[in-house]
Amino acid sequence: MSQEDQPRMKFGTFGGVFTPCTLTILGVIMFLRFGQVVGQAGVLYAILIVLASKTITTLTTLSLSAIASNTRVKGGGAYYLISRSLGVEFGGAIGVVFYLAQAISVAMYVIGFTEAFVGTFSAWESHFVLIATLINVATFVCVYIGAGWTIKVQYFILAILGAALASFYLGAFSSFEFGIMRENLMPHYDAGESLFTMFALFFPAVTGIMAGANMSGDLKNPSRSIPKGTLGAVIVTAVIYLSLAFVLGGTRPHADLIDNNLIMKNISVWPVLITAGVFAATLSSALGSMMGAPRILQAFARDDIFKRLSFFGAGSGSSREPRRATVLTFVIAQICILLGDLNAIAPIITMFFMITYGLLNLATFYEAITKNPSYRPTFRYCHWSVSLAGTVGCLAVMFLINWIWASASIVVISGLYWFIHYREVESRWGDLHSGMVFERARQSLLKLEQEAYHPKNWRPIILTLSGTAWNRPHLAVYGHWLTAGHGILSIAHVVTGDIEEHAERREKFENTLRAFIAKEELLAFPAVVVSEYLSDGVEALVQCHGIGGLRPNTVLLGWPNNPQKSESFGSTVRLVSRLGRSIIALRFLGYREDEGEPTGPMVDPWDVPIGTIDVWWRGRRNGSLMLLLAHLLHQNPAWRRNRIRVLRAVVNDEAVDEVTRHIEELSASARIAAEPVIVVSSDPAQAIQQTSAEAAVVILGFEPPEESAEAAFFARMESFVGDLPRVLFIESAGGMELES
Repeated sequence: MSQEDQPRMKFGTFGGVFTPCTLTILGVIMFLRFGQVVGQAGVLYAILIVLASKTITTLTTLSLSAIASNTRVKGGGAYYLISRSLGVEFGGAIGVVFYLAQAISVAMYVIGFTEAFVGTFSAWESHFVLIATLINVATFVCVYIGAGWTIKVQYFILAILGAALASFYLGAFSSFEFGIMRENLMPHYDAGESLFTMFALFFPAVTGIMAGANMSGDLKNPSRSIPKGTLGAVIVTAVIYLSLAFVLGGTRPHADLIDNNLIMKNISVWPVLITAGVFAATLSSALGSMMGAPRILQAFARDDIFKRLSFFGAGSGSSREPRRATVLTFVIAQICILLGDLNAIAPIITMFFMITYGLLNLATFYEAITKNPSYRPTFRYCHWSVSLAGTVGCLAVMFLINWIWASASIVVISGLYWFIHYREVESRWGDLHSGMVFERARQSLLKLEQEAYHPKNWRPIILTLSGTAWNRPHLAVYGHWLTAGHGILSIAHVVTGDIEEHAERREKFENTLRAFIAKEELLAFPAVVVSEYLSDGVEALVQCHGIGGLRPNTVLLGWPNNPQKSESFGSTVRLVSRLGRSIIALRFLGYREDEGEPTGPMVDPWDVPIGTIDVWWRGRRNGSLMLLLAHLLHQNPAWRRNRIRVLRAVVNDEAVDEVTRHIEELSASARIAAEPVIVVSSDPAQAIQQTSAEAAVVILGFEPPEESAEAAFFARMESFVGDLPRVLFIESAGGMELES
């Protein structure tokens, strides 16, 4: 039995989710800082701060519940949920920062416990680091033994916390005065303080909603326990904080609330229970972070995003405890303890938590709006608008707390995202990328279908009839050059034969085309059809390939290499022309089309020859498309050195000036830089071959032959080009204008 399949201890909703969430939320800020929030902001605004904070965390909890109930949640909590939705880049970035935030939080809570301890027992103040180290070791040992032991410890801590609150409420009710309440209703801010600074002081108290989700791999039923346990903790702690705001405001003047951090201890019937509560709150938060952080690292390491971290993916014992990751977490926490004051690091830790929550909301938002059929959460109380509001709320809170640290944390996340993206880490799980792309494409196609067509928007959507493409790569390469950055290229192959016999071959040939596209790094799509006859297959491709406004408007095919193929070639171009598609026929010397064997030295189709791009102008019918294709070819970086020339043959010198002026005006109106070249000759074939002998590529227009005239057509066109090595024959179906 593999380690992954071995049974492990599982926890229910109360022990695995509600308890750690509640203990993390009811922490140090409640005991030591909430009185200051009430004293400065006043009861009404303190309640507003609690409600605003709880609104954001509730929105996030709803998103968390929806996404957790839509997938089989394994270990890793927020990292697992975000990576499986937003992809490996966002998931990897969150995995790093969320783990570090949790690990450093251990040190923060341990130092908080130690400060409370030496504040109570001042004789121990000189042994601050020693006490913090001993508490860190104790926390580590509890977690290292196993989550089961830690959960039992947290039950005991929860009982102490409950007793402390009971002691406080009993003391508060006996000293409650409505006169004090009236005085404390409105704010009494110290210099430099405001509603926003009080909000920033309080908000970190409610960011413990992920403590249960971090235990996702240890839960019996994560999709049920995470929503119920987290929402339960949010509601219970909201009631406690709201009641605390009301009770504190009616028991002590605002000056006492502001100046005395231990005001709850003074109000309590049994002050020792408040001291115990402070100890319990800090210790429980440290335990929660020490439990959660290693599980994030373990899940992250198992995904092999960073190979060097795979060591920490191993589990120990029958319950697969992340003990290696726990040791590393202990070391990080201890280093931070030895460094001392963590006040400088605390803001960015809070920011990392907020970014995690914001991305979790964003993941749920995208899951909903992409309308992916796989998004079927059993938790029904979440809408895309709720998740979007949670995303915006988290971002707003970040900048409200500290815009400098908010900006810094976003830069860190962005840097990690692009680093993982640059390394081209491939995920082995599905994510939202394809769903988002599909939805955008669907919406764009529908919009494109409704738009009125205008020649200005003409783009080359080329269907290249290249066969398997391995034999005639030059066709695919020229198709790429003519569409790269401007249009869409499809590389097509017709498999001749009976479809019943060749259905499996179709998939094989499509995979062959995909392999060619990947090897040559083309921006193209494969297209394969099976047809009894080649002409029927071509007809099917031309008519049916594409969708909506992205159907091919141009067909690129090879020029026949011998007269015997002229008849089939002529019938093919005639068919394509009748179907209203423009035609590009590429004559490329160096390959024999029947077997794919080179007739001379092997020519690399990617090699751009030295010379000009020659467009032989005979009028606008084909000339407009010829000149535009020359421009698109010239736009490729490899072709930038090749000047465009527009050439025309005239029979006498008198016409030279007029034709030159016409071509210059044409070039200016088309906004295409082209050099006019006028050749005086009564023999067009001789003029073309001599003038363009050193050209990189020659572009000529043609008209499809009439039936039974294919051989004469082929011979006439061959006589024009002679031994020119690279020729593009163009037949335009219209639909575009140079002046557009």
